[in-house]
This record gives sequence, C-alpha cells and structure tokens, in this order.
Amino acid sequence: MANGESTAGEETAASKEEENKAGFVKFGWVKGVLVRCMLNIWGVMLFIRLSWIVGQAGIGLGVIIILLATMVTSITGLSTSAIATNGFVRGGGAYYLISRSLGPEFGGSIGLIFAFANAVAVAMYVVGFAETVVELLKESDTLIVDESNDIRIIGTITVVCLLGITAAGMEWEAKAQVILLIVLLVAIANFFIGTVIPTNTEKKARGFFNYQASIFAENFGPDFRSGEGFFSVFAIFFPAATGILAGANISGDLKDPQSAIPQGTMLAILITTIAYIAVAICAASCVVRDATGNINDTIVPGMSCNGSSACGLGYDFSRCASQPCDYGLMNNFQVMSMVSGFGPLITAGIFSATLSSALASLVSAPKVFQALCKDNVYKGLEFFAKGYGKNNEPIRGYVLTFVIAMAFILIAELNTIAPIISNFFLASYALINFSCFHASYAKSPGWRPAFRYYNMWVSLFGALLCCGVMFVINWWAALITYAIELFLYIYVTYKKPEVNWGSSTQALYFVNALDSALALTTVEDHVKNFRPQCITLTGAPMIRPALLDITHTFTKNNGLCICCEVFTGPRKLCVKEMNSGMEKKQAWLTKNKRKAFYAAVAADSFRDGVKSLLQASGLGRMKPNTLVIGFKKDWRSAPATQIENYVGIIHDAFDFELGVIIVRISQGFDISQVLQVQEELEKLEQERLALEATIKENDFEEGKRGICGFFKKASTLNISKHETKKESTINTMQSMHVGEFNQKLLEASTQFKKKQGKGTIDIWWLFDDGGLTILIPYILTIRKKWKNCKLRIFTGGKVNRIEEEKLVMASLLSKFRIKFADINIICDINIKPNKESWKFFEEMIEPYRLHESCKDITTAEKLKRETPWKITDAELEAFKEKSYRQVRLNELLQEHSRAANIIVLSLPVARKGAVSDYLYLAWLEILSKNLPPVLLVRGNHKNVLTFYS
Repeated sequence: MANGESTAGEETAASKEEENKAGFVKFGWVKGVLVRCMLNIWGVMLFIRLSWIVGQAGIGLGVIIILLATMVTSITGLSTSAIATNGFVRGGGAYYLISRSLGPEFGGSIGLIFAFANAVAVAMYVVGFAETVVELLKESDTLIVDESNDIRIIGTITVVCLLGITAAGMEWEAKAQVILLIVLLVAIANFFIGTVIPTNTEKKARGFFNYQASIFAENFGPDFRSGEGFFSVFAIFFPAATGILAGANISGDLKDPQSAIPQGTMLAILITTIAYIAVAICAASCVVRDATGNINDTIVPGMSCNGSSACGLGYDFSRCASQPCDYGLMNNFQVMSMVSGFGPLITAGIFSATLSSALASLVSAPKVFQALCKDNVYKGLEFFAKGYGKNNEPIRGYVLTFVIAMAFILIAELNTIAPIISNFFLASYALINFSCFHASYAKSPGWRPAFRYYNMWVSLFGALLCCGVMFVINWWAALITYAIELFLYIYVTYKKPEVNWGSSTQALYFVNALDSALALTTVEDHVKNFRPQCITLTGAPMIRPALLDITHTFTKNNGLCICCEVFTGPRKLCVKEMNSGMEKKQAWLTKNKRKAFYAAVAADSFRDGVKSLLQASGLGRMKPNTLVIGFKKDWRSAPATQIENYVGIIHDAFDFELGVIIVRISQGFDISQVLQVQEELEKLEQERLALEATIKENDFEEGKRGICGFFKKASTLNISKHETKKESTINTMQSMHVGEFNQKLLEASTQFKKKQGKGTIDIWWLFDDGGLTILIPYILTIRKKWKNCKLRIFTGGKVNRIEEEKLVMASLLSKFRIKFADINIICDINIKPNKESWKFFEEMIEPYRLHESCKDITTAEKLKRETPWKITDAELEAFKEKSYRQVRLNELLQEHSRAANIIVLSLPVARKGAVSDYLYLAWLEILSKNLPPVLLVRGNHKNVLTFYS
C-alpha cells in the first residue's frame, strides 16, 4: 500500500500519466538526490567555519563533532530510506514521510517547523556568501557602508537573484546545481593541492606552514575560547549536516523516489563526511591557531621561544595571547582560501557551496509547505497550496520563504542564525527516526520497506540522540521548539483534519487496544467493577437520538455503549444496505461526540437479529450487560408478530442475563419523519441557492453581451416555480397536521441534551434487582447536565413501620454513599385503584381479550388456536392483583412524581409464557402513561450496589 492511500502501482501509473500530460521534469538519483545532498551538506561551514571549529575543538574533538553529526544524520538517513521505500512517495519530503507514518498530528506540527527551518537556512547560507564577499571588499577597501550593513545589502541582492532562478523552474535550478557542484569539487581539490605546495613568507606570517607534525600535535587537543564549549561548537557545525533531506524534499520531482532517496542520501553522507574529516585534519595540520600576519614577527638569534609550534618554525606570535590577531585557525574565516593553490578558486567554491545550499533550501521550504497546504491540515493555508507551470511550482511559497529569509538576513550574524535552525532540524530528524521505530513497533502488515538496512532500536536511539543533542546545544531553544510543536500538535488534534493515511499511530492504537482487551480477559468479574455496558436498540443512531442521549448519559466515560440496528427482508438487499451505511453511521456518532459504537445485523426477523446482537456483541470482558430499548408506543395498532417480537426480546435479555431498561418519553423517539422533511427542505434550499447563483451569473452575462434579460427572466421563472414547490411541500405538511407535531417531536428528541434545571429524579425502587434501579439515577446525578437534580426515593412499606423503614433505607443509602433529598415510604401500593382508573385499564385491554367464558368450548378452543396472543379470562383473573398494582402505581406516580425531571421505576417482570404479550404491554402502558420521561429498570446482576460500599 502506498503509505495508506492507494496501491503503489496506481500511484506510479497516475504519476506517469500526469508527467506525460503536463511535461513534468523528473530527476534521477544522482542529479535529484546525490548532487543536491552533497551541495547542501558542503555548505558554508566547509569553507568558512570548519577551520574555526577545528581550531576551537582541536583535531580530536573536531573529528568527534563531525562523526557525532554524521551519526545523527546517518541514523536519520537509514530511517528516511526505510520510510521512503515503504510505498509510493509524493512531494513534501520530511513532512510527507512523517505525516504518512505518524499521522497528520505529528506531520502537521513538524511540517511547519521543517519548512520554517529551511527558510531560515536560506538566510544562513546567504549570510555566509555575503560574509565572503564583504571580506573581499574589505581587502580591497571598497566597503559600501560597513561590514554588517554590507552583509545585509549583499544578502538581499543575492536572495532576490536566487528567487528569480527558482521561479524560472526546476530545470534551471537543476542546471545551476550541477554547475555549482563542478565548481565546488574543483575548489575542494584546489585546497588539498595547496596544502602540499611549498608555502611562502606571507602565508607563514598568517600561520600556514604546510604539513607539520608539531602543528598537528599542538592542534590535536581543544582550546575553547570566548565562552565556547564542545556543544556550542557542535551547534555551530551541525547545520552543515542538515542537507541530508535536500533530495527527499523534492520527492515529487524524482523519477523513482523509493530507489533514489536511499542511494543518493546515504552515498552523499559518506562522501561529505570523508571530505569534512579530511579538510579538518589537513587544515589543522598545516595552520597554527593564532598568527599576526606580520612577516617581521620572526625569531631572531638570542630570542627565547615560548614552546609553540610556530616558535619552533621560526615565528613569534606570542602577542596574540594578549591582543587580538587576525589570522590563524581561530581568527581567520578564510583559511581555506589562504592554504589553497589558487585562492580565487576557493572563493568560487565558497560562492558555489553557499549559493547551492541556499538554492536547495529555497526550493525545499516551499515544496514542503505546499505539500502541507495541499493536505489542508491547517485550514487557513490553502492559499499556498496552488502551484504554477508544468512542474506545479509553489510560487506563493517561494515569496513567503523569501520574506522569512529576508527577516533573518537582517540579523547578519552567521553564528546567531546557525543554532536557531539546529533545533528545528533536530526536531525533524527526531520525528523521522521515531516514525521508523513506531512503524516497526506497531507491527502493521503494511510496514514492509524495501530498504532492509535499518533497525527499529537504532532508530529509537537516533530519536533520543536528536532530543538529547537539542537540549545540550541550547536547552531553552529546545523547550521553545517542543512547546511550538506541542501547540501545533494539539491544534491539529483538536481540529481533526479529515484525512486517513493509514499511519502507524492507527496501527499502534489497534495493537494497544487488542493487548488491553486480552489482558482484561484474565481479570475475573467483580461486583465492585460493575458498570452499565449498554446495547441500545436505536436502529440508525440519528433516527432515535433521544434514546441514544439518555443511554450515553450513563455510559459516557463509564461504560460501553453499542447502538444496534437490525435489517430484515431479502438477505442480499439487507446485507448491501447494511454494509453501505456502516461507516456513515459510525461517523455520525463521532461527529456528534457520542462515545458509542454502531453495530448492525441482517436477520430473518427483528427478534432473531436482536438475539444475535445480545449474544455476539462486545469483545472479551467488554460485553454488554444491559439492554436499553424504547417503549413500543404503537403497540395497540401494531401487528401481533411485532408485539411478540418486542416482548420476546425482553425475555431473551433476561435469559442471557442482561438487565433491561425501557425508556418512554411523551412524543416517542422516532424522528425519521422529521429528518425526511428536513432533508427535503435542505434539498429545496440548495436548489434555490443554485438558481440565485444562476441569476447573478446571467445578470453579468446580460451586461456583458447585451442579452435582453432573457436568461434572467428564465431563471426568475425557475425561482418562482421552486418557491411554489417549497410552499406546496410546507402546506402539505400542515394539511396533514404534522407541522406542529414535528416541532414537538424535534424538541423532545433533544431534551436529554439540554441542561436539566433544578428538580428531582424520582426513584420508585419496588423490587430488589441488585441495585441497578438506584445505580442508573446516581450516575445521572454525577453528570454535568443533571447535577442540579436531587434524588427522591419511593419504596413500599407498612403503615405501622414507616419511620423504621425510612431509617433502614436511609442507613442503606448512607452505606452506599448515595446522597438523597427525601425518602418516601408508600403504604397503599397494594390497595385497589379507583374505579375510573380500572375502567380505563379494562377499556385499553378490551380489544385484545378472548372472552372465552362467554363462548362454547369448541368456539373458545378454536379462537385460542387462531389468536393465541389474546388475553384469556383465566389469565386476567390469575393476574388481577398484579394488574391492580400497576394501575394503582400509575395513580401514585401521578400524585407524587408528575413534576419530576425523570422517573426511574422498577420494571415488572412476568414469567415467559405465563402472561400474554398484550397484557404485559398494557401494564407498561398504564405504568408510564401521562408522565415525565420514565425509565423502567430491572437489573439481572446481584449486589450491584456493593460497588459503592
């Protein structure tokens, strides 16, 4: 897979097709990677600062500094090669590699930092170039203003010229790079030739004596001055090694990035490291640390020698210890020019190195930034995503890079600029190494790089090494870098860009979740760890949002919530419909910040589907223990098979040892009709906006072409027709008396999302179900939206023991540490209801009664066979006391809890097969009729409340 986006074959084919159409210029590994990396690594440090670095640190530590930088870049190069060969690589360099490995959060944060670091690097290299030019002007006494301002002036002119070359296109930039490399190689060769050409008196006075063992010995150890130390010198040198990503940064312009990036990058690191070490050793073996430049400072007979190598070679530079000198490794930044066989060639090499590095950085920064903007990770940066010309040049990015570079050129101090970008580059390298480690550690099957010469632990060591070096170089700059990166990371995480790159972060989430789930299976269930884990029969979650909301209230951050939907009908159609909507419905849950899962099954009947869900939902210990279902409001008009399925589901839940919560609200839960109307109106509104846009466009065309209002009239006519259609739709809704109903239904569907005012949660705890009836309302009160509600407890008792039973209940709740406002002992639960209430109940069940006692035995038996769901006289008589109780409970609920915010009531349970489905639903109907939202709860777990003790 191409870094989680598409297959590598598809990417390559698309790339070739695009190349053929647009005439793209593509580069091979030599011209595209090796040349760029070598030029960028052989930057300003090689000719201008390497002699100063080896003078401060000595040959021994100087080589260690070079090797330490090489270790960092080599490990990063190996990690880069591994990531680059794990799929098709597009443009974007380090940003693309990190973002496709670690995801947009890390990629987006480091992408901005890396692009900015490259933009600042432009300033560093241009200032290096300007310093050399100013030195030449100084020697000929032709300074324009003064040294600092001349650097600013020359730097400004240079960066404008470089911007012109890059704006001309990648072809011109590539040709310029090749020419600069040739000049650079000649200049390096010229330096080595110069070290063996016999020196003269003038050069000796400036500290150059050809190869001398005494100079090598003297310069081997460190001599840090001006407050410098090992790591401060390393900080100055390290930017010289940062060119390793110059080839990767133009990955979109390479013919075969998977092959070119590893070959070119690693070979460039090897060649440039050898060159740096060779130049450092040669320079420190030929040139002393301090020299006056005065040819008369020689040792005369009778003069005492201070023991320095220069003294032994006939020159007295001792006054450099007490006053500043202008020559030698420590003082002269143009040592290589002095040592070389032909000085102007070194100057040309400096120009070549600085300009090529500046040019590479000037190309890299906009390319990386353009890739970042194209991915739309930061919403406000789309402006810079646009490309121009056949190579999709980021002209706008070039201008932005130019502005940043200009700002830092005005600093005009190379030693000030270099440490600034060291931390940014090190942060980028740390994340590249961590990306390689993370991808390997996640063990995703998609991680299979073609480049095999890497190790995940070496990559991790490289990441830690980069972080350590950051803090050692400059701890406060490192903290600022991490603070910026953390801020950008949090910003991208919060914004959640709509991208999916198959990152290793996603793979590790899966591995961690799997490990946690498996670890959880070894932990035995304990009542103290009981929490409601709900399977909620919402259907599509957006259809019954209120049912999901109330469930989510007591499962959010506390338990599992699975929204379930059952598809019934022809299997092929059901499966197709189910599969097509899975991602959309889970996305709706995520978008609406519901911490819930969506699950669906296709089954022959609704009950069979729910059975499957009840048995198979969840994973390991993370399995549902409570069924949440809406009350079947239309049970009196629904077919008998639906009633049988509904009640059967409740029995199945108890059989599978799940608790049951039946939720009833006055308007019902299903808002599919409202959604359908809203969808229709939104569609009409979109049509209206499109027609208005057409009118505006035609107004413009009318003025432009002089058409006599024809288009405008036609569009206005369409608008008129559209408004008529919209008005007709609304009128139809109103004529069906659904407008007001829809509004009430819509308001009811959001009632659990609103903050509940001061009120009560009334708990009618009538049966010992283990405590679920108490646990659910308690969880409600610890939620922000319900915190102003107080618990009122209602339970049955005897008239002569009211106070004693109150004390017992208060003691029990106190033991469980549940705060309550009041306890009410209801003594008249079991008395007969009044005649009007009982009459209402009888009228409700009348259509479903068999009345077999009024018929002959044959007819009665026939009716029983044909309508087994009807309520027999024998059944009604057997459960008359229980029916009385439900009717009486409704009277008490109306009396005591009519003003409650929500009522939690013990759910009556009837033995399967003993009570007909219609009689049972009549009980539920009478219990919850004309009341605030009601939760009918029945636990199936023992001693749930021990959780609190």
